[in-house]
Amino acid sequence: MRLPEEPERPFTINLIPMIDVIFGILAFFVLASLSLTRWDSFPVNLPGATTGTQTGEEVISLTIAADGKMALNGQGVTLGELQATVAALGGERVVLIQGDEFVPHGFVVRVMDELRQVPGVRLAIAVQPENGGQKQSQP
Repeated sequence: MRLPEEPERPFTINLIPMIDVIFGILAFFVLASLSLTRWDSFPVNLPGATTGTQTGEEVISLTIAADGKMALNGQGVTLGELQATVAALGGERVVLIQGDEFVPHGFVVRVMDELRQVPGVRLAIAVQPENGGQKQSQP
């Protein structure tokens, strides 16, 4: 018995499943990279300095924006709440002040004065190295 010959279908590469897989992988990497980004609070333009040194200690991050808004470890805080909030963290700690370069000097001095009244707190100021490296602190 002879079977009729089936015509051969032309060879094709179906790109739709491959594109779906590529988009799935791309979405995974985008979401994974977003979770790796660490934001202390809002972005600030740090002043430049050539003599800053890296601190190896665990720090409490205090960010001061150009408009005077402050965030302590990413949580909004006012000048009146600052002492109590830092004191509640307890222990001997370093507070790293990340002040925008356009924050008035008098406001930074008031913030530093409030922080110096908390027992066991040492202060450091974050700067941007003049050579364009990572942010550093100057205790």
